[in-house]
Amino acid sequence: MFDDVTTIIFLVLAVVIFLRLRSVLGRRTGHERPPFDPYSSQERENGNGPSATGDDNVIPLPGQGGPQGEAAPATSSATLDKVAPEGSALNDALRQILSVDRSFDPQGFLQGARGAYEMIVSAFAAGDRKTLKNLLSKDVYEGFVAAISDRESRGETIESTFVGIEKADIVEAALKGSTAQVTVRFRSELISATRDRDGAIVDGDPNAVSEVTDIWTFARDTNSRDPNWRLVATESVE
Repeated sequence: MFDDVTTIIFLVLAVVIFLRLRSVLGRRTGHERPPFDPYSSQERENGNGPSATGDDNVIPLPGQGGPQGEAAPATSSATLDKVAPEGSALNDALRQILSVDRSFDPQGFLQGARGAYEMIVSAFAAGDRKTLKNLLSKDVYEGFVAAISDRESRGETIESTFVGIEKADIVEAALKGSTAQVTVRFRSELISATRDRDGAIVDGDPNAVSEVTDIWTFARDTNSRDPNWRLVATESVE
């Protein structure tokens, strides 16, 4: 009888311990894997993306290499000519960038820039300084943070919905020393309204879609092992 009671006690303890372990180890916390980064999916598939370095909010140069460190295929002239007409100044500038970095892919870059644009616009509206810091150059980051702080000091908040990007085109490129710069014109649709501390609308319309045109310049040091592009200049077009 004593042995039977002891066995039952140990079984109960084992079940209790198992349930406690399961409640901790088996519980989903939302941090099991990094959030999807729309402009670095290619690098993550190849094992060279931000998830390997712990930096999720970055703009990696497309085509940094394939599995087992294989070099990415060079961008073809036909692919480049789809982005900029052959013989144009833009085409020549993109070829200069390709001459120092054969993995540069203008079409892949545009895809990444679209994702970065949406992330930056949304982060600015939300006052998300952490996300912005990883995506912007020091000067641009300081400007964005100053605007956010000014907004917060007045007790204002932005309600923003990113509808989508209608069009994104590379309009300018340059190689300045070892630094590649690529400028993109974005035409997007947003729903945005700014409210004061009492909830009254002071700017925008929460029920109207507005068309916005921005010209943003991204840069990267091609000599650096850091594959990330950052926003270095912004311009809004009325």
